[in-house]
Amino acid sequence: MVFLALLDGTVTAFVLALIALGLSLVFGVMRIVNVAHGEFFMLGAVLSWFAYHWTGDALWGFILALLVAPVIVGVIAVLSERYILRKVHYNPESTIVATIGILYVIQQLTLMLFGPEARPVEAPIYFRVVFPWFGYSGYKLLVAAMSGLCLCGVWILMKRSKLGLYMRATQQDHEIATTFGVPTKKIYASVFALGGGLAALAGVLVVPIRQADHLMGLEPLLLSFIVVIIGGLGSLRGTIIAAFLIGISDGIISVFYEPTLAKMLATLFVVMILIIKPGGLFGESPQ
Repeated sequence: MVFLALLDGTVTAFVLALIALGLSLVFGVMRIVNVAHGEFFMLGAVLSWFAYHWTGDALWGFILALLVAPVIVGVIAVLSERYILRKVHYNPESTIVATIGILYVIQQLTLMLFGPEARPVEAPIYFRVVFPWFGYSGYKLLVAAMSGLCLCGVWILMKRSKLGLYMRATQQDHEIATTFGVPTKKIYASVFALGGGLAALAGVLVVPIRQADHLMGLEPLLLSFIVVIIGGLGSLRGTIIAAFLIGISDGIISVFYEPTLAKMLATLFVVMILIIKPGGLFGESPQ
């Protein structure tokens, strides 16, 4: 049972890290809180369902969703940044209200087009990994592996590319980056699109494990906030470490106790972190 809990917790941790990383990038570079981040995750899952039914084949639908869903959600994110967030000058209070508005618009449009029912999506491949004690879903392990590859890709992007250099420069000092010719407005749009695309990608990966519905973005959003706060706002390393702390502990507690208890303990852990180290485990403490 402990080994099973560790496996489930590890899969949850990888997916949670992928979702929370997008939220952390947006806050770290743009200094705003994207309350609509969970709806980007939900859109990825819903678009995966549409791709599955349009192709009529689980594997081709999955491949199509992997390619198309992050792009569509990225475009939605760019349009939201360009015509909403930029108009309020990225003011922290205004952007919270604006992203709440984006959340409700996306949620209600999805309800109109997709319907209120939760709908399953067939997994693209079926196989089981046999351990001495039980067999485990091979697709879940594939989800963890693909999430890990995406996390590595984002790290390479941030550390080895020109775009990543511009992102880090904008994060450290927006005004100085602008003075040295960094196109900060384009960087903001790129970061918001990247964050939305990562959340949508996580939705595509997860939807064969759970059903798609228009309200499925709430829990990932809350867990992502917990992860980002614990890890430190804007800290990519802290986000990934915190995702594994929350994901594995959630898996273990959910197997032996109630899943609600895991959420309660995670919330208490956030309170303790904020009391002891207000900036999070790897974030900068406010002066």
